[in-house]
Amino acid sequence: MAVVKEGGAAPCGEGSGAYEDRRRQSLRARYAYGLVFFATNLLAWFVRDYGARALRGLHHVPVCGAGDSKCFESGGVLRVSLGCFIFFWLMFATTFGTRKLHEARNSWHSGCWILKFLVYVVSIGIPFIIPNIFIQLYGEIARLGAGIFLILQLISMLHFISWCNKRWMPDPGSNKCGLFGLFLSTICYIASFAGIGVLYFLYAPNSSCAFNIFTITWTAILVTIMMVVSLHSKVNEGLLSSGIMSSYIVFLCWSALHSEPQTGSCHSHMKIAKDGDWATIVSFIIAVCSIVIATFSTGIDTKSFQFRNDEVQLEEDTPYSYEIFHIVFAVGAMYFAMLFISWELNHPTRKWSIDVGWASMWVKIINEWFAASIYIWRLISPVLSRNQFVNDEGIVPRRPTV
Repeated sequence: MAVVKEGGAAPCGEGSGAYEDRRRQSLRARYAYGLVFFATNLLAWFVRDYGARALRGLHHVPVCGAGDSKCFESGGVLRVSLGCFIFFWLMFATTFGTRKLHEARNSWHSGCWILKFLVYVVSIGIPFIIPNIFIQLYGEIARLGAGIFLILQLISMLHFISWCNKRWMPDPGSNKCGLFGLFLSTICYIASFAGIGVLYFLYAPNSSCAFNIFTITWTAILVTIMMVVSLHSKVNEGLLSSGIMSSYIVFLCWSALHSEPQTGSCHSHMKIAKDGDWATIVSFIIAVCSIVIATFSTGIDTKSFQFRNDEVQLEEDTPYSYEIFHIVFAVGAMYFAMLFISWELNHPTRKWSIDVGWASMWVKIINEWFAASIYIWRLISPVLSRNQFVNDEGIVPRRPTV
């Protein structure tokens, strides 16, 4: 017998067991799409570094040209990225508005993998017959799309921090201790300040590294400001959320300095890896996995991007928003393209390198400062709103009687 919850009715013949099977299938589908995205990242790397030698047949394609690099190196990355974007945009368009597990579009999202594989192959192949001028135009648009992805990632991060704070930190008015939250806060701050010390050691070995010193010092100042604001009596946010955010911006600072071209005395202490060096390969693999994990974690966190999160989840409802999931992966395709070409459309690439260059460094630094600013504003905006409300109502606080 079908289970019917208040606010909705199950279709005739649909039992709770069938809904549970479809729900599990829908949740498993997320990992399949993640594997597709991971494989596309590897394909973009292969076309960039080895495509000109291994895919000689592409030289006979008119838009590629014989002995040209329009379909390889940076151009090849953009074409693979565009194909990935087309695939996930088609999935977005065909699953838009899917809300119930019994809909046909739910079956299309969670199954039909042979047909979707054919759609994927066609989507990847189409950009390799498109003239180069349109690929360059896509590259310009991809910069904007990658920026949108970073904003979505920040929203997901803030949502995760709020979830951690609500789960492991007690309410200000309660008598609970919250030992686990305090333990996590301590770990995060130890990692943050230790990380800042390591950054000084690695990227500011002498006083001539003025820019690196400024960047690291400003990061330390941001960490201190977030800690002080979160502990202010009017904010009373606690240390856990600011500790997690501090660790995040220290990571962004390290990532920015790591993307800085390794030239000059500020990198004299480090061995500049050559093409194919094992350390470079390991770093590259970690970077690719980080891209996939960042995209996947942002994509599955669809509730962070919904305007209403108070709706009752019914048995026949889809477990997450399919259109948000696919659009995140679509802009994620633009994001990985920018990382593979270091945010510069015609910049020469080096084998096994990823996200290295002055443009990449500045994108990460701005992302760090923007993330810290949004978090601080998130802390102080409720206090400012309360003060504004008091002023608008004309309420004058009473002076204490002597």
